[in-house]
Amino acid sequence: MRAAVCTVIGTGTVEIIDDVSIGELRAGEVRIRMHAAGICHSDLSAIDGTLPQMAPVIPGHEGAGEVLEIGPGVTSCQVGDHVIVAWNPPCGSCPACRRGEPNLCTAIFFSLAAAKRYLRADGSGLYGFAGMGTWVEESVLPEQGVVVIPDDVPYEIGALIGCGVTTGVGAAINTAKVRPGSSVVVYGCGGVGISAIQGARLAGAAEIVGVDTVPSKLTDAQRFGATHGVHPDELAAVQGAITGGEGFDYAFECVGSPSTYRAAWDATRRGGTTVIVGAGSSATILELNGFELFFSEKKLLGSFYGSADVRTEFHRLIRLWRAGRIDLEGMISTRLPLEEVGAGITALQKGEIIRQIVTF
Repeated sequence: MRAAVCTVIGTGTVEIIDDVSIGELRAGEVRIRMHAAGICHSDLSAIDGTLPQMAPVIPGHEGAGEVLEIGPGVTSCQVGDHVIVAWNPPCGSCPACRRGEPNLCTAIFFSLAAAKRYLRADGSGLYGFAGMGTWVEESVLPEQGVVVIPDDVPYEIGALIGCGVTTGVGAAINTAKVRPGSSVVVYGCGGVGISAIQGARLAGAAEIVGVDTVPSKLTDAQRFGATHGVHPDELAAVQGAITGGEGFDYAFECVGSPSTYRAAWDATRRGGTTVIVGAGSSATILELNGFELFFSEKKLLGSFYGSADVRTEFHRLIRLWRAGRIDLEGMISTRLPLEEVGAGITALQKGEIIRQIVTF
């Protein structure tokens, strides 16, 4: 079968190959036909070395498809089911799962990420990014890594929900718990930032400011619910007009850069909440002094996978989409065949898209 493969980390490029295979199903596993996969900035961060990743690797962690085969003991799905890939599958029994934080479960994630689950014709193995690798025609996953959805949900919509939408909307409503009537600023208006804006709107925020350096993304921010879209150099004036210079109740950083980490913190009012959503490298450092920490009484929160339980969150987002409370069709800017995935990466590097979808 065909797959997109990054052979050398750091090049920022992939090649399309057609000699990939997967092993036999084992107990508790599911084989799926991938129908759509998202091109997310985290995939680019893996292939350019920002995020730790071993090579050669099949990128992609957002995906949706159809169940082709189930292994012994599988009870949560059956052949023919439509599913969304959950790239961080909750095991259901570890300490994180038992205390109600399944998004922090790593019992399955680390074993998947460390395994070469795909094979080339010469017998060499391939990793899957985040243990998944959705830029491929078929995949074998643990049953916890797929969530069954209604058959009438388009695969493209399912792929978006698989990470970007869950991460951004979840950061607003699950991690930060944005309150009605509050003020919000979102740094970075790509797919995750747009989702955070939609989450803040859903939660009833009165003012939502999208911040980006790409003019088209500022237009997108307002199309999806931001009351303002501004360049970073223009934020001070807007912040002064909205908050009287006090700062925003909530600030979301959806870039993964030390400069925007700090900017989001500085834009948050005393007693407010700064949420780090962007996936930065381990070398990215945010410096805070001891005085400002206690004197400001700000909350600094990390948000991993939108603090969501994918087993229920995916369905909640589908219901919200059906009800017209969040716009997911509008987030799909381009549908690409697998052979053109490189064009999607190039567009992502230029910052010209909300989200591109690979179709199979």
